[in-house]
Amino acid sequence: MPTRREFVKSSSIAAAGLAATGFAFMSFAQKGRYTSQRPVTKERNFTSKAVENTIKAVKKDIADEELAWIFENCLPSTLDTTVTYQEKNGRPDTYVITGDIDAMWLRDSSAQVWPYLPLMKKDKPLQRLVAGVINRQTSYILKDPYANAFYNDPTKEGEWAKDLTQMQPGVHERKWEIDSLCYPIRLSYHYWKTSGDTNPFDANWEKAMKLVVKTFKEQQRKEGKGPYKFQRVTGWQTDTVAGAGYGNPIKPVGLICSTFRPSDDATTYLFLVPSNYFAVTSLRQLAEMSEQLKQDKTFAAECRALANEVERALQQYAVVEHLEYGRIHPFEVDGYGNNLFMDDANIPSLLALPYLGCCAADDPVYLNTRRFVLSNDNPWFFKGKAGEGIGGPHVGTDMIWPMSIIMRAMTSTSDEEIQNCLYSLKTTHAGTGFMHETFHKDDPAKFTRKWFAWVNTLFGELILKLHVERPHLLKHKYKV
Repeated sequence: MPTRREFVKSSSIAAAGLAATGFAFMSFAQKGRYTSQRPVTKERNFTSKAVENTIKAVKKDIADEELAWIFENCLPSTLDTTVTYQEKNGRPDTYVITGDIDAMWLRDSSAQVWPYLPLMKKDKPLQRLVAGVINRQTSYILKDPYANAFYNDPTKEGEWAKDLTQMQPGVHERKWEIDSLCYPIRLSYHYWKTSGDTNPFDANWEKAMKLVVKTFKEQQRKEGKGPYKFQRVTGWQTDTVAGAGYGNPIKPVGLICSTFRPSDDATTYLFLVPSNYFAVTSLRQLAEMSEQLKQDKTFAAECRALANEVERALQQYAVVEHLEYGRIHPFEVDGYGNNLFMDDANIPSLLALPYLGCCAADDPVYLNTRRFVLSNDNPWFFKGKAGEGIGGPHVGTDMIWPMSIIMRAMTSTSDEEIQNCLYSLKTTHAGTGFMHETFHKDDPAKFTRKWFAWVNTLFGELILKLHVERPHLLKHKYKV
């Protein structure tokens, strides 16, 4: 099974092979006949009545037929094609692949089921499926809190088994990323708040959450470099780690080191700013759950103290003066005063901070940062004949991630900006009816990853959000 990085390597070949199909779909779509691209009912991995009813109801309110078609294909993509549900020892257990890679990322799996949370009360089987994701994530964190992706088969050894780190069977990849532990907290917290169900939060979950905090503290590196290091024999610089596997030097200032970004690329400076903000939010959510569900005031206080420490360090080291944009957040810092000014499309990103509950959408520093990351002064912002948006080193220059366009719309307060994003998403799916990992700024037929469930469900989430908050934007026809 190809890895994310291998899909990037073969993207030009894949794009060439898919271009004809994409244009065929485009021609077919332009004739006004939009055929569902979902698997036939009997071949779907999981069917939710609440999701199906939502698709029907929302589609009726979308005036643009092509946008409605993309929504119908994308929202259920995770359920249709990526989940495997079972009961294990009488408890829900759900394995979620990313799409074209048969492995479960803690980050991706959380994001993939996220849009379904509001529908759980209308669909108990759907609620059990999400509970199963939480249960499976708990088992993975207990297995290795430093790993980012796992196999369904606990005995499997994959292509990264020879990475220079403490690999073990059942682990697909062992890249330490702060957000890998934040996303399960986010999912757990909002599952609890939405459903009221506490069954997933058993003794194992409690043990896993204490391991999360232990890992965060280890990666503050106040007492040495900690137990984690990583190297890979590869020609891709961002797929291995400098400093004999520990990364470039940092000054321990209270921030948490993240050896890798949510793109699975190595950080330049280990203090990844958006992920540290995400950790602050997640730790406070965990404190609330621990206090209310476990009556563990001691652990709750530990979570809050760590959140406060990281927040103070962010205020001191992660709000800096930019020559053009005033006070903004850098993407990465090292505690010595070095700052990396950029943003990456993968979430958490600087652009996504309000989406993750890390700041208000009208926060002045965020607004300055937003202007920067959506400008040509961000080295990973691209603008071409097909559209504009943020990319990242993972795929390379001139490749825009639809995820960044979706997130721009999700965090915008401007009708015009959101409309522009919808138009861009409509015109860059290469006629496939799905979102992709990336597309070339001048030619959307050149894209990577035709089956990438995270971005599909994120698009569905955007449409659901607009249906509730700005329904008038779905009344437009976005003409090409």
